[in-house]
Amino acid sequence: MSAFRLHTSESRNHIDVALLIISVLILIGGMVMLFSASVAVGIERFGDANFFIKRQLMWLAIGLVAGYIGYKVDYHYWQKWSLFILLGSILLLVTVFIPGIGAGGNGAQRWVNLGIASFQPSEFVKLSLVVYLAAWLSERGHQAIQDFKTGLIPIVAVLAVIGFLILKQPDLGTLIIIALIAIGMYFIGGAHTNHLIGLVGIGAAIAAAAIALAPYRMARFTSFLNPSADPQGTGYHITQSLIAVGSGGFFGLGLGHSRQKFLYLPEVTGDSIFAVIAEELGFMGSITVIALFLLFFWRSIHIARRAPDAFGKLMAAGIGSWIVLQAFINIGAMLGVLPLTGVTLPLVSYGGSSLIVTLVAIGILLNISKTSRA
Repeated sequence: MSAFRLHTSESRNHIDVALLIISVLILIGGMVMLFSASVAVGIERFGDANFFIKRQLMWLAIGLVAGYIGYKVDYHYWQKWSLFILLGSILLLVTVFIPGIGAGGNGAQRWVNLGIASFQPSEFVKLSLVVYLAAWLSERGHQAIQDFKTGLIPIVAVLAVIGFLILKQPDLGTLIIIALIAIGMYFIGGAHTNHLIGLVGIGAAIAAAAIALAPYRMARFTSFLNPSADPQGTGYHITQSLIAVGSGGFFGLGLGHSRQKFLYLPEVTGDSIFAVIAEELGFMGSITVIALFLLFFWRSIHIARRAPDAFGKLMAAGIGSWIVLQAFINIGAMLGVLPLTGVTLPLVSYGGSSLIVTLVAIGILLNISKTSRA
């Protein structure tokens, strides 16, 4: 844990107000942009311009309660139950394949049917893996972490089980995020350099194979390299996204005045919502969103550096890295600098599972900040 300096002064006993303000700003801005982006698709699919925002507000209410619980519960509680939390999340991944319980669409099987709504277990896995790895790494000595059998093999085993189930859904974008979270936390925890390189190599090889063996993934990748080769086919999504981003100019077309959201841009409430932000709010709006996520990461690392123990340090760093990494993978895809993965923009894109889990994670992060040392 040499990456973080352990301070010896007394605990502050108050939350990181800056992180709270940043999170609220992203959340409020996200709700406004979701309302703007979802009007046309809400009318077209459900005959209700407010369909998406009404449901997202419902998820927000649930998420705020869950996030408050995450804030009030001492973060050490999660350490005691970390293994069971991880096993529970893996079990949820299995249930998506059980007929009558699992739900899917568009060739994917990623949800658990709760009757009145559905839940995406892979979102919960992100948080459960952060909690488990923080506990696992903090409970082992430096020598055990650097050992091949007691360090690398357990990490690979956990990722192999999770990776198999997520690829079977299939959801390569989520798997990439989970793998990067694990690699980052393994590095912070004191991994042997050779083991870290090996883990990165294994992950890259699996990702390359997953792309090569699935025609639709290969089509996405080739369209990323040259979207203009088939702008009405495999390159349609990225082409429409770039049109939206380019149309925004410096100050944007104005809130609510996007043209691409009128059924031109696919997944306008999901992974494409940043393109609508860029079109309506322009370069200045886009930079503001990026700056807010960078500030979120800065405060997360600030909290991690001042956490009173290794578990708190690792969990704060893991949560901050996960949320911001996912944000920049999404933004990079909309700007054409990364391939499309279907990854959503945290706290902004439509989706109850993602919103609730992210708010719980932020609540835990605030709890760690409350016990951190000045």
